[in-house]
Amino acid sequence: MTRNGGQLLVESLIALGATKSFGVPGESYLAVLDALHDTAGRLDYVLCRNEGGAAFMAAAYGKLTGSPGICMVTRGPGATNASIGVHTALQDSAPMLLFVGQVGTDMKGREAFQELDYRAVYGTMAKWAVEIDQVDRIPEILSRAWSLALSGRPGPVVIALPEDMLTTLSDQAPLTGPVEITEPEPGPAAMARTRALLEGAERPLILYGGCNWRGAGTAPMQRFAEASDIPVVSVFRYQDQFDNHSPVFCGEAGVGMTAAVRTLIAEADVILAVNLRFGENSTDGYSLLSVPQPRQKIIHVHGSDLEIGKIYQPVLGIQSGPNAFARALGALDPVTGPWSDWRAGARSAFEAGLTLPDLPSPVDMGKVCAHLRDVLPGDVILTNGAGNFTVWPGKFLPYGPKARLLAPQSGAMGYGLPAAIAAKVACPERTVVCFAGDGDFQMNCQELATAMQAGAQPVILLLNNGIYGTIRAHQERHYPERVSGTSMVNPDFPALARAYGFHGERVESTADFPAAFARALASGTGALLDLNISPEALTPRQTLSQMRDAALAARKDPA
Repeated sequence: MTRNGGQLLVESLIALGATKSFGVPGESYLAVLDALHDTAGRLDYVLCRNEGGAAFMAAAYGKLTGSPGICMVTRGPGATNASIGVHTALQDSAPMLLFVGQVGTDMKGREAFQELDYRAVYGTMAKWAVEIDQVDRIPEILSRAWSLALSGRPGPVVIALPEDMLTTLSDQAPLTGPVEITEPEPGPAAMARTRALLEGAERPLILYGGCNWRGAGTAPMQRFAEASDIPVVSVFRYQDQFDNHSPVFCGEAGVGMTAAVRTLIAEADVILAVNLRFGENSTDGYSLLSVPQPRQKIIHVHGSDLEIGKIYQPVLGIQSGPNAFARALGALDPVTGPWSDWRAGARSAFEAGLTLPDLPSPVDMGKVCAHLRDVLPGDVILTNGAGNFTVWPGKFLPYGPKARLLAPQSGAMGYGLPAAIAAKVACPERTVVCFAGDGDFQMNCQELATAMQAGAQPVILLLNNGIYGTIRAHQERHYPERVSGTSMVNPDFPALARAYGFHGERVESTADFPAAFARALASGTGALLDLNISPEALTPRQTLSQMRDAALAARKDPA
């Protein structure tokens, strides 16, 4: 059977297991769009309003499902708009495939209309950037890209598709399925050495991360940690991969790291680091562990050999997938040692940190989160972008074994709404709640139209304080009383939501929130609740005025 390149690509994607794609159409890949005409229900195309939103959706889809998120965009402007999602997928270690239209092969190198060198543009942003110049090589390159996106440290792959290649006919057969790649497993000697190091510790700590947990995931690791009474800490924005209600879970190492978590990492003498890349946020700017030889003994477990020893020299490096390692750890006899009180103190600090005094805001987010802890279903999916508001889903909502958090390690504003839409596309039966700041929301609010058209409408909690909060906090700390470029005049957000077919309402007080949230959950159209938040309540435990006063006092008395 003869097919053009667009048909060959789409049929191969279906064989690999792709069922959803996100994109904005363009003339550079019309042959692919034509092939998608006949695949409804097998490979659906979610029509987005901006390539940045589409790429965020694909990155979030890959993070949530473990299958590569598929994004399709046109050349030039489409590709550059989509780059934010590629960077986010990279830092999240989330599998993703970005397909980008390209100028015809006969025009390359002339700076033709919307031409880009995709290998140069994405070279440091993706695991692989490739261009398919010969139609017969589509199955070969696509199979490699799919496997590469999933293996080792998962991440994004960018595939450029010249327009004339996509319209060229081929008798090459499409793929019939993906390559089955088993996770690397730790050997018996490595596990024996791991157990010996933990047993010989005075203050052991388990630090974990990554989104590529499958099946039982961290459950075997949890059993070992509980039997051994070893504290467990998540890296930045991966607390959802471990049952936060476990007595050994002690918090998240990330932006706004609590003193208790910082102390755990600093005082630990043996750290079992599973499936993490030792990012800046999870090491407090690489200050909690000295580079390259930390005082703490590190056991670094990762599926990619390129991550082991990249920053810190471990005393033991184990190339293993996280799931295989968790199973092997769960099969070990537990260890004992003099650290129970140390762990218990950290857990108590975590639990105590959920309680806050009254906040100086018409809508008190501490009380809102207390209510959400009572009413959210166990399998809820929460999303957020970037800003001070992310402290609420990040620090005040514990995650059970079925709950998920989609939040960008890259700190990208505008991620939360597209991620929530992707979550509803992937799991329409689950409750999806997006936390968004007023600045964050307006980065991609046009994707409300995508949600309406796709029938994938989440509940949005919009924390509206009229400022770019994180930057305002930095201004008040470093340049007190010199506010510049951080105050916003906002639209009527509920009216905007209603224009896109959502239920929308303004919540003026804390007392109004429970009933409003119940209405939001009951709405069959998704909902946006515009929460009246005071700029003073910028952080849970320090007001904006207190930040400013402290900075002014320090200037008057530097000592």
